Amino acid sequence: MDNVVLLSNPGFLPLFSIDYSTIIFTLINTGVIVLAYRFFLHKPVMNMLEKRKEAVKAELDAASEAKENALATEKEFNALLADSKSQADKIVSAAIQKAHSREEEIIREAENAVLQIRQKAEEDVERERKRTVNEIKNQIAELVVMAAGKVAEKEINEADNAALIENFLVNTTAE
Repeated sequence: MDNVVLLSNPGFLPLFSIDYSTIIFTLINTGVIVLAYRFFLHKPVMNMLEKRKEAVKAELDAASEAKENALATEKEFNALLADSKSQADKIVSAAIQKAHSREEEIIREAENAVLQIRQKAEEDVERERKRTVNEIKNQIAELVVMAAGKVAEKEINEADNAALIENFLVNTTAE
């Protein structure tokens, strides 16, 4: 209640008074400042923030798309890598199988060559044995003819005959 009395008495507190013209002027200035702020600052700042928000969203969308592309590329790369490993394994397996086949073929060829060489050697040995036997037969035949010729030249008795046979046997074993 004392406050009401104080405000109603204008002479009591001259420093503290309500001036309606100052209030109206302050309200008008505040309104102008708010309008100036909205027109010159708020709209451009909000427009700039909206553009920045859209740019960030576009960058996030682009990053998300790039990530999806990278994942797709990685999957494709992994698939190609697995396929290339599979093909490499097939190529290595085929090369190993071909090498084993070639190895077996070389072994068969070597075995055939050994058999042919052995057969030829056996044939050569058999031929040489026959030739040697024939030569020995020919020599024996010559010796028999020679001995028969000596016997025919000389008529011999039992003792001479035994001596000739002994001589013949010594000559044939010596040769």
